[in-house]
Amino acid sequence: MTEKIYDLTIIGAGPVGIYGAFYAGMHGMTTKIIDALPELGGQLAALYPEKYIYDLPGHPKIKAGEMIEQLKVQMDQFKDRIDVVTNTNVQTVEKLEDGTFKICTDKECHYSRSIVITAGNGAFTPRKLDVANADEFSNIHYFVSTMETFKGKDVVIFGGGDSAVDWALMLDGVAKNVSIVHRRDEFRAHASSVENLKASNVEILTPYVAAGLTGENGRVTAVELTNVTTNETKLVHADEVIVLYGFISSLGPIKEWDLELDKNALCVDISQQTSINGIFAAGDACTFDGKIKMITTGFGEVVVAINAAIAYAYPEKVHRHKHSSAMMK
Repeated sequence: MTEKIYDLTIIGAGPVGIYGAFYAGMHGMTTKIIDALPELGGQLAALYPEKYIYDLPGHPKIKAGEMIEQLKVQMDQFKDRIDVVTNTNVQTVEKLEDGTFKICTDKECHYSRSIVITAGNGAFTPRKLDVANADEFSNIHYFVSTMETFKGKDVVIFGGGDSAVDWALMLDGVAKNVSIVHRRDEFRAHASSVENLKASNVEILTPYVAAGLTGENGRVTAVELTNVTTNETKLVHADEVIVLYGFISSLGPIKEWDLELDKNALCVDISQQTSINGIFAAGDACTFDGKIKMITTGFGEVVVAINAAIAYAYPEKVHRHKHSSAMMK
């Protein structure tokens, strides 16, 4: 085989994948990262670069885009042994007779001694506002790339999770008025964030759902809301509408790789190995008993995965290390 064989291929270049490439570089591994998006950073970079992250150790708050940039700088310490392939979809993975993996994309094939999948939830599309004419308006946003769009505007946010609450808090003081609409009285966001929301200037509209939209020249001017308990209706003026109902995700071709899945996530053991020896997974791409989906836990999981990948790719090194340790004792 004349093609270069990498020690490790990381599929998915979100924060966990980038950190994984850095950590692999620290251990001297030659690494290739493959991602479907045109830039590194995954959903955070593509959809939420301006969103603050509050639960990263050492950072009271940091914008997602800034965190990604810092991770890239950290990874680039080992850029001589890391190759990045973006805007490319992995289609098939085949384990060859010698144990090497042949990874074919929509453009070419790559070869690797081990694989770590950090593809998050896979390809994603936003859950749309369930109102008949929603697609007719240009000022309905399913992600926020810059806060400048909302400066001095009347903004209505739909959603009840962390993203909706965080954006409501971030736009409070930037927008003229912020309203958050949720179908339940209780929010799913972190308790401290909900407390901050209740103490803010944000108008909380619960339990309401969108019933209709009015507008002109392709832009929403008002949203009609219905109270799910009383059927009361309310009309709220809107210059901009943000819908944060989450995403419909699919692992795409990964589902066809004969890996054990549980609810669209890859099942892994205590070493982060999937049901195929030599293929590991970390971050939102994987699941196990007690799994918590956070960036910080993903960082820990990818460290475990890469140490296991080293042991898989070079078992003789691990054996020598154990033998030397035993001799020293």
